[in-house]
Amino acid sequence: MATKENIASVLAFEKKLVSSDGFLYGTNWDNKASSVVLGLQEKSVRGTISNRLKLAVQNDPAKLNAEVEKPNLQTVDACALRPGQDTLQLHFTLKVLGGIHQPSACNNAAFKRSYSAAVNDYVQREGFQELARRYALNLANARFLWRNRVGAENVSVFVSALNKGKENEWTFDATQFTTKNFDANDKQVNDLAAQIAQVLASEDDFLMLDINCFAKVGAAQEVYPSEELVLDKGKGTKSKILYHVGDQAAMHSQKIGNALRTIDTWYPAFDDQELSAGPIAVEPYGAVTNLGTAYRTPKDKQDFYTFFDSWARGGKLDRVEDEHYVMATLVRGGVFGESSK
Repeated sequence: MATKENIASVLAFEKKLVSSDGFLYGTNWDNKASSVVLGLQEKSVRGTISNRLKLAVQNDPAKLNAEVEKPNLQTVDACALRPGQDTLQLHFTLKVLGGIHQPSACNNAAFKRSYSAAVNDYVQREGFQELARRYALNLANARFLWRNRVGAENVSVFVSALNKGKENEWTFDATQFTTKNFDANDKQVNDLAAQIAQVLASEDDFLMLDINCFAKVGAAQEVYPSEELVLDKGKGTKSKILYHVGDQAAMHSQKIGNALRTIDTWYPAFDDQELSAGPIAVEPYGAVTNLGTAYRTPKDKQDFYTFFDSWARGGKLDRVEDEHYVMATLVRGGVFGESSK
C-alpha cells in the first residue's frame, strides 16, 4: 500500500537488453561470405493522387479529372539488393545485463527495500526462465527482421556468445518458429535462454551476443531499413528518408529492441480472436501505435503501474503471468517515479 513513507518520486531502471543498430548487407544464399554493404538509392517518381477527396470533388467529374491530373511528385529513399544478390544479411549485437535487483535511481529507502524483496522472491521462484525463453525465441524466429521477414524463402539466424571463456554458438532456422505464440520447445532455444536467464537473474553479470541473420528474399529485391521520422516535412526535399550509418543502410536499435520485447501474450484481449493483436511489445499501457490501441488500461487494472505499485510494496499479484509482465517492463527500463501529491 502506498503511503507518504514509501513513495519514490524519483525512480528509474536501466534497460537490460541493449541492442546495437542493425546493419544491412547483400549477399547470396549459396555463398554467404560474399556479403557487400547495402547503401541507399534516391528515387524521384511521379505518383498519382490517391487520397480521399472532398465530396464536392468526388461528385463533379470535371473537378475530379482536374484533381487526378495533378502530378504527385516525390523524392524518396529506397534500398535493394544488387543484381545477382538474393539474400539480405542483418548484423547486430545484443548485450544482456544483470542488476535488476536495484533501481538505477530511487529516492526512498523504504520503497527500495520492499522492491528488492519482491525481485529476490521472483528470482528465487522463476529465475527469469520464462522471459529469457521468449527473448531467445524472438532471436530464433527473426522477428527483428520486421517487414523483411515477409515472403522470405529461407531465414537462418546465427547467434554467438562473445564473453571470454564462455564462447558458444547457436544456429536457428527461423522458418521453423512462429511469431504468433511462444509454445515452441527447442533444445537450442532452451540452451540460449538458460544463458540469458542466468545473466538477468544476476547482480552484475553480462552476456554479449553477436547476431547474424540471412534472409533469402529474392534476386535484386527491395529490402527495408528503418524509416526516419521527419519532424519538419515542410523543409525537407524527400518524403521518405531511410536510416543509414555512414553510407550503409541500417535498422534502428530501438526497432530491434521492440522486436525482442514483443513477448506480451498475457494481456486480457490476447485470447479474443477479434480483438487480439497477437504478441505485443512490453509497454506500461500495452500501447500498439500502428493500431492506435492501448491493450492494458488503468480502468481495467491491467497496466504496469497498477501491478507494480502493489507488487513492489509487498503485495501479491493474482497470476504469475502478471509478475512476468512487471519484470519484463523493468527489463525494458524507464522512469517510473510516483507523485506524493
